[in-house]
Amino acid sequence: MPTRTLPTSAIFTAAVTLIPAEPQHLDVAFDATTQSCPWPKAYGGDLVAQAAAAAMRSVGDGKTLHSMHSYFLRPADIGAVVRYEVELLRDGRGYSTRQVRGYQNGKPVYVCLANFAAGEPGGAFVAELIADVPAPENLLSSADYLAARSGGTMTAESKEYWSAGRSFDMRHVPGPVYLTVDGERAPHQAVWVKPFDPLRPVDGLTDAQRDIAALAYVCDYTILEPVLRVLDLPWARPGLTTASLDHAMWFHRPAPVGDWLLYVQEAVAADDGRGLGCGRFYDREGRHVATVLQEGMIRAQ
Repeated sequence: MPTRTLPTSAIFTAAVTLIPAEPQHLDVAFDATTQSCPWPKAYGGDLVAQAAAAAMRSVGDGKTLHSMHSYFLRPADIGAVVRYEVELLRDGRGYSTRQVRGYQNGKPVYVCLANFAAGEPGGAFVAELIADVPAPENLLSSADYLAARSGGTMTAESKEYWSAGRSFDMRHVPGPVYLTVDGERAPHQAVWVKPFDPLRPVDGLTDAQRDIAALAYVCDYTILEPVLRVLDLPWARPGLTTASLDHAMWFHRPAPVGDWLLYVQEAVAADDGRGLGCGRFYDREGRHVATVLQEGMIRAQ
């Protein structure tokens, strides 16, 4: 019998574990390793989370990462080292800015700007979730959903990865888009996400910084799915190729990443082989904690 992967959040921990390195281009450098996945290229969330971790490790005055703006320049190899070099663009009293470049095989594969804020009084507004969404306990996990289905074009390796290899339990509303588009072909969906087990400490990061990196890591798995849903393109569609092109993320307030978070998503546009997805993370009490925008290549042969 094939060996089943034990669901664990340790894959995420390994992804954002950085090793200090000698910079060749900018001010500070770290090495990180992309994680295994059943695709020909590394998972984009590895790069976003690793860059976020590198940027956070270069800011030592207590400021909090509040936004990132990224471009994916080339595919990154799986299970290989990416060198992240950080440029210390500005350190002000209220805000700091970093540029992060990821290099692999001597070529840039990823670049981002990351901004940090000290925080100050100025009033607050918290957008609350209005939609009535089923509780995660009443939904099938990816593992249970896929275990009940056989056949199709998705390989056993892919099913195992979708079930247990992504560090987070993910439960879709109205249903996944793995083998078929389950549910209405509408340009919106929601996904409950929670680590399979408690997140482990990460060297060089506080727990709050690790949680920010966890949001940056998990957000990329499903952000293009509302576009795939409205186009009736499940992941298992023969000839379907997707790739992250650019990515923006804002962290509004601390999020309890150890508990369920609701990732509400919508398709903004799709044309010319590209699709734009928007996502908002809410905590279990319905408070808006982070926002994501991502454009991706969507090529269906």
